[in-house]
Amino acid sequence: MRWVLRDERGMALAVAIFALVVVGALVAGAFFAGTQEQRVGENQRRVLTSFGVAEAGAQERVLVWNPETMNKRPTYPPDSVAIAATQAPNGTGTYFGYSYKMGSNIFLLNVVGRDRSTNAGATAGGAGAQQRVGLITRIAPIDFGIRASLTTQGSTSLSGNAQVNGADSVPTGWTNCDPPGPGQVGIRDQGGNVTESGNAGVTGNPVAVVNDPTINNNTFTTFGGATFAQLAARATITLSGGTYKTNPRFAGALCDKTDLLNWGDGVNPLSACGDYFPIIHIAGSATLNGDQGQGILLVDGDLNVQGSYQFFGIVIIQGDLKTAGGGSTDAHFWGGVLAKNADLSIQNLSGKATLNYSSCSILMALQATSPISMMRSRGWTQLF
Repeated sequence: MRWVLRDERGMALAVAIFALVVVGALVAGAFFAGTQEQRVGENQRRVLTSFGVAEAGAQERVLVWNPETMNKRPTYPPDSVAIAATQAPNGTGTYFGYSYKMGSNIFLLNVVGRDRSTNAGATAGGAGAQQRVGLITRIAPIDFGIRASLTTQGSTSLSGNAQVNGADSVPTGWTNCDPPGPGQVGIRDQGGNVTESGNAGVTGNPVAVVNDPTINNNTFTTFGGATFAQLAARATITLSGGTYKTNPRFAGALCDKTDLLNWGDGVNPLSACGDYFPIIHIAGSATLNGDQGQGILLVDGDLNVQGSYQFFGIVIIQGDLKTAGGGSTDAHFWGGVLAKNADLSIQNLSGKATLNYSSCSILMALQATSPISMMRSRGWTQLF
């Protein structure tokens, strides 16, 4: 018995050491599992943050979209425009990517988002998270309700060689237009008289003149998607009332868009100013006496057109439209004209003052000036 007891000496130490090893292993395992859980949670947080940054970046690109520079690009692949690295709202991270034009009205925003820690390189081991989303957008044009060459609230007087033509016309020299579509009525009014003298006349489809009792003040101030005031606030050119002569201006081979009297070049659509369609707001009454312009023209007062002036696009006048002489041009207006004529005075169209309905001019003006919006159905997708 003495030797047996003697052999058991030191067992407590061995058991204690073994227990320490086991407990140490359990603690180490717990720490390892906790660290892994922490890393998984941190990675998940960075992934979700990065995804939020990418989504926010895509939406911000829609909000700050510049129709003047972005809408008139060629289609994919030479259309790619880089989105520079930009800080996301609230400083949550940084996004960057590309914008692609997939069709005449369709755009793809490819945006990559990185959370703040990843972007700063502060993550463990240099690893990080980023997410990429694709947002399909389309041009969201304003519905001006143009259903005639001339829409007015009052009566219209035509004399001389004045013509109001509701047939869908393609402006001279414009080669990128679709074939002419269905024509519109020549004059759409609230019920006023249309008088013709000399060689003046009105043509349209299915009739030359239609009386529409639904026309009221709102017809000229409230449209589908915007109001007159909102359009005026978006104007790229703002002028006070007065007499103006507008022509395209060039800075070398480029179109000089800083000149307030440069309203584009509809007469020579292949020039550097041929794709420049500004929104022009005249805060008062104006007289245009040469030579041309294009885009969307907003006039707070009366508009008096003289000589051979031509405008391509949409014209909205809160007062009266008056013309005198047409010079050598076949038309003063290509597109659609809405003249509020609030005081119900007579619209005076004299000389060679032709108004031609042109769906191509209207479409070009809308494509160049309209913002974009996300597609209603499945507008975005996560890219990998």
